[in-house]
Amino acid sequence: MTEDRPDGTRWYVIHTYSGYENKVKQYLEQRIHSMDVADRVFRVVVPTEDEVEVKNGVRRTVQRKMFPGYVLVEMCIDPQTWDVVRRTQGVTSFVGTSSNDALPLDEKEVRAILRLMEEEKPQVRITYSKGDRVKIVDGPFAEFLGSVEEVNGEKTKLRVLVSMFGRETPVELDFLQVEKL
Repeated sequence: MTEDRPDGTRWYVIHTYSGYENKVKQYLEQRIHSMDVADRVFRVVVPTEDEVEVKNGVRRTVQRKMFPGYVLVEMCIDPQTWDVVRRTQGVTSFVGTSSNDALPLDEKEVRAILRLMEEEKPQVRITYSKGDRVKIVDGPFAEFLGSVEEVNGEKTKLRVLVSMFGRETPVELDFLQVEKL
């Protein structure tokens, strides 16, 4: 995949305890250097993407793991490198057809994952769906209750049906203007 890598270099997926991906990456990078296999184990990646989430009316960007419980490793697999990776604290197994058979990722899959990680535009976490009951917390309709009729994740907007004057009236609101009930 990269010109300065020896033949046989591929990307593999290792399974870890969920929530320990970054620790496993740290432990594995330490073992790669202490066991002198840096010439055959090149990169350890925890695939993440930035995501915008709205909680209690506050918008913040968080880093979300794309594949919880999994870490990618670019390496030339041989008995020594397999053993270094497999015996790293927190690694449960290589992803493959059996416990001793690591299945490499397709290069197109790897390129797509790395490209997603490099995107600068954060994804919006859509925490609302049609039919959700919400309370409007900001704007001219503050304190009104309604139900979500439509969600536009790209614009972070909702169309909420609010009961006014004896009938349901659609109101367009930003994610920040409502909170789930």
